[in-house]
Amino acid sequence: MSGLVCRAAAVALSGLSGTAVMVEAAVSQQLPGMAIIGLPDTALAEAKLRVRTATAQLGLPLSDRFLTVNLSPASLPKHGSGFDLAIALAALAASRQLPAERLAGIAHIGELGLGGELRRPAGLLSAVIAARGLGFSRVMVPASGGGEAALVPGIEVVAVADLTAAVAWYRGGAVAAPPATARPGRTTAPGSAPGGRAPGESGAPDAPLPDLADVVGQEEAVEAIVIAAAGRHHLSLSGPPGSGKTLLASRLRTILPELGDEESLEASSIASLGGAPLTGLIRIPPFESPHHTASQVSIIGGGSGAEIRPGAITRASHGVLLLDEAPEFSRHVLEALRQPLESGVIDIHRARVRTTLPAKLQLVLTANPCPCGNAGAPDTALQCRCSPSTRVRYQQRISGPLADRLDLRLTLHRVARTLFAAGSAPALTSASAGERVAAARSRALERLRGTPWRVNAEVTGAWLRSPRARLPRSDTAVLDRAIERGALTARGYHRTLRIAWSIADLAGRERPGRDEVAQALVLRGGGPS
Repeated sequence: MSGLVCRAAAVALSGLSGTAVMVEAAVSQQLPGMAIIGLPDTALAEAKLRVRTATAQLGLPLSDRFLTVNLSPASLPKHGSGFDLAIALAALAASRQLPAERLAGIAHIGELGLGGELRRPAGLLSAVIAARGLGFSRVMVPASGGGEAALVPGIEVVAVADLTAAVAWYRGGAVAAPPATARPGRTTAPGSAPGGRAPGESGAPDAPLPDLADVVGQEEAVEAIVIAAAGRHHLSLSGPPGSGKTLLASRLRTILPELGDEESLEASSIASLGGAPLTGLIRIPPFESPHHTASQVSIIGGGSGAEIRPGAITRASHGVLLLDEAPEFSRHVLEALRQPLESGVIDIHRARVRTTLPAKLQLVLTANPCPCGNAGAPDTALQCRCSPSTRVRYQQRISGPLADRLDLRLTLHRVARTLFAAGSAPALTSASAGERVAAARSRALERLRGTPWRVNAEVTGAWLRSPRARLPRSDTAVLDRAIERGALTARGYHRTLRIAWSIADLAGRERPGRDEVAQALVLRGGGPS
């Protein structure tokens, strides 16, 4: 038996990207034993005990000689229990328990129990997507994750309940039972309660869904929320406690369109890294609202060794990231947002690994005007007691470069008591606002057809200056004067134009005019700076 090398394919994940790993097993003329080499972590090194116990329980004993398992490429750190199935099959092939001809052409993803049952590993959907990208046409997964793996188009899924079924499939080529079909319809986004509710809201079946109509007054701010949703613009809301900042920010995602197929698949693959199985693709835009005590790693992402965990900025990709009471967050956390907001990705570098995670999110910051929250309040009973220097230091926690990347910056005031009286005008609902947003995005998508962009917030300055999109000087005169006197940076100039395009899309106009540009500049001028 010595000298036979059998190979089974697996996938090593680093963030969302995957690398093909060839699990090589060979028997040598030494005392009985088993070793796994190729930079495995602790969970992966323990696979030798799981494999030996499971194969013995199933009556598929391994060779009574020394079995060496190599994970190639050996220089790549590997982590997790998702390699168990490939290790077990390669070891059984080396022990002459099953034919080895087809093992290298199928990606194997699964954790092995001591009784031989197969369990879904964390990140199963991401691993299947990576396997498809690596050229595999077939993947073998646990039956419990078959429905989730079947969500990926363009790859055949072989779902097996245990190691015995996997061996039987290779011995006879029998067709495995079809995977469980994923439930159709909308799937709740990560960070949401059942039914698409925002975190912290009731998950009872009869509990009302959050709605933009819950906002009383603040018509200008509500319209700004709609504009932000139409173009996927970043937003900051500043104002005293009770002015509705958090209420407005949490209603933003209720007016966003459902995710498209590509966006949904990416958002679902990100969610799969959390460990919970998926029953369908995520269609509702994700919503993340971390506490201000959250660490930089939990917001940006990171980890130890080769295991990279996505942070809130990646989990909110294609959705909303709300930083409530933003000045209370660590300065390092806030400054780390600058590069992802500009590029739409987050690069994570570690000593042994580097990975890029998606960060195409819509950022919403809320902030009080000062630590006590009463600066500028017209009510004499709520006079601010903070010193001028304290107020300045508090506002400067959101740096100028970060504020410059926020498209809309609004200052809110408390709602007058008369607006709570019965008989007031009906508020805008999320359903009606969502229809306006969907129509505006359709206009933008049609205009941007043939480009790599889908929403106004993504277009570049070069496109805005191109003959196709350049606005007449008479319409941009107010912007030109603002940049001449230093009130706008070049980045701010382009972001204001993007807002103007979103306003025009909501109004059904072919292109923005002087009024839309002026309104965009006003919306750009509020908030912390």
